[in-house]
Amino acid sequence: MTTKSLMFSFSTLRFLFRATVLMSFGIALHGSAAEVPLLKSELIFPLEHWHNHGSCIVEGPNGDLVVCWFHGSGERKADDVKIEGARKHHGGKAWSPRFTMADTPDYPDTNCSMFIDPQDRLWLLWPTILANEWHTALMKYRVSSDYRRNGPPKWEISEVLHVSPGEEFVTTVNRYVDEMTARFPNEPWASENPERATRFLAELRKQAADKLTRRLGWMTRAHPIVLDGKRLIVPLYSDGFSFSLMAITDNWGQSWHTSTPLCGPGNIQPSIVQRKDGSLYTLMRDNGPPPKRLHWSESKDRGETWSPVLDSDQPNPGSGAEIIKLRNGHWALIGNDTERGRHSLAVQISDDEGRTWKWKRHLEKDTAGDNAGSYHYPSIMQSRDGSLHASYSFFIGERGLPKDDQGHTAHKSIKHAHFNEAWVISGLNR
Repeated sequence: MTTKSLMFSFSTLRFLFRATVLMSFGIALHGSAAEVPLLKSELIFPLEHWHNHGSCIVEGPNGDLVVCWFHGSGERKADDVKIEGARKHHGGKAWSPRFTMADTPDYPDTNCSMFIDPQDRLWLLWPTILANEWHTALMKYRVSSDYRRNGPPKWEISEVLHVSPGEEFVTTVNRYVDEMTARFPNEPWASENPERATRFLAELRKQAADKLTRRLGWMTRAHPIVLDGKRLIVPLYSDGFSFSLMAITDNWGQSWHTSTPLCGPGNIQPSIVQRKDGSLYTLMRDNGPPPKRLHWSESKDRGETWSPVLDSDQPNPGSGAEIIKLRNGHWALIGNDTERGRHSLAVQISDDEGRTWKWKRHLEKDTAGDNAGSYHYPSIMQSRDGSLHASYSFFIGERGLPKDDQGHTAHKSIKHAHFNEAWVISGLNR
């Protein structure tokens, strides 16, 4: 066989292999024809030196996209931080000029989240940092039915989300502290420095007993979830306690209660998906000791109580991730797929409710190193046409970039990516 024939045969085999993968994916989509892979992406605004971080993306009932993020000269230490937003009209090619969605004068507003409720109202949820430390966060929310206009939404409701864990919270934390203390000899994080671990657990017990401490410091990150069109669950976390909690309302904010805490070794920023059997599954950022993995837990009572927190098999460098359920029953997971560094941002698809993640493709991937970029804190949602939209913090490496008169480099923005499952599948795990 000639070299030319061999090259033709190899090309044919490669084509057939990729076609078979896409056909299999089409069959997985209940027999529908395979989609044509799609990926488009763009910065929502030009790179700048200002800190822009923690975005969230939603689609309105008219097909418009809305993204929010926090913007300022820093995070909790800077008092000029506010929540900004931008809109991309359905069928439009460009994002609107930025507008302010929330700004508490002389306080930093951070870690915003949004969702559209069954009444087609836009909710914005975020913490205001009262004393420039994460444990002084005060949760707030706004609701608007007039948000399809140009510029910022017109808010009809602006409230504090009072997070009020009760005595069950104290009992659960104390039980967790007792269990961890008993497991010291078998826990590397504790046995390597027993004195530090003892102080940490004693502080947890003390914080849980203090009513003010357990009511402050809770923050949003991922999208909330609505069950059966009635129950709203807002995933929360605390850097002070270094674990998670759910705020729950069955009357759209007229009253709130909390779940039992999801106590664990640094499990924060929960993202929730509902299984076919109605149970809930959450993945959480790993803010604890090695091995660095996304943590998981489940609830079989509509979010009221949660199972013990365990490591998943998904690497996580201590960075936010988000999981959603698609309309075909598949799950999509977006996050940094490393144990160290935020230079690699991947999307994964599971067709068996997270037991395996058969397909993965990268939206961003730099070589690890001192000048690698950071592509992190992603938000993901499925639009009405079945495609996927993600927004995320886009920080490129600063080395070698020109500086302005104040010594700043323009290297930060929020990026939007529009893609579909076929694009993820056709990546063949690369």
